[in-house]
Amino acid sequence: MSAFMQQLPALIGVVIGALGSYLAVVRSDRVRSERERATRWEERRLAVYSDYARSLKTSVTLTYRVASHLGNDPHPHPLPLSDAEPLLTEAVLARDPAGEALIMLGSPQVVEKARGWVLVVMEMERFLREERREPEAWQELLERQRAARQEYYASVRADLALPPGHSARWPVTAAQPPATAGGR
Repeated sequence: MSAFMQQLPALIGVVIGALGSYLAVVRSDRVRSERERATRWEERRLAVYSDYARSLKTSVTLTYRVASHLGNDPHPHPLPLSDAEPLLTEAVLARDPAGEALIMLGSPQVVEKARGWVLVVMEMERFLREERREPEAWQELLERQRAARQEYYASVRADLALPPGHSARWPVTAAQPPATAGGR
């Protein structure tokens, strides 16, 4: 029995070491699993945020084109409201599921900024459906839309812990005529 008692401290040390090693592996696996889960959700949120922005931007681009047709905007590709109506409807229908995904996965701050942006876009659409020809009022709407878009993107960056990005506000110059095949 004395031989067993002499080796008991070593045996206890082996058991404690094995238990400690097991607990370290379990904790490490749990941390890795949590990190992978968080990464997956972060990637999914980024996709939802991007899809929503893309769906709104489709509506915005169409409004620029209709506004150009009405003489409110310098967009180089004017589009009559009658031709744009089905496209606007399609854009709104695409925007709804993107908005639902945003509400489900987005942070409250991002959802609130998205709401502000879409309200301005809806106001732009209403302005054009009334066939208003008021370039100054249109420019004011454009500025509000650009500010709302910038706030949305800033909120997305903050939610995803991304560095600050470009404001996307640069002066728009008149469209240059495309070069011809002859190099002019």
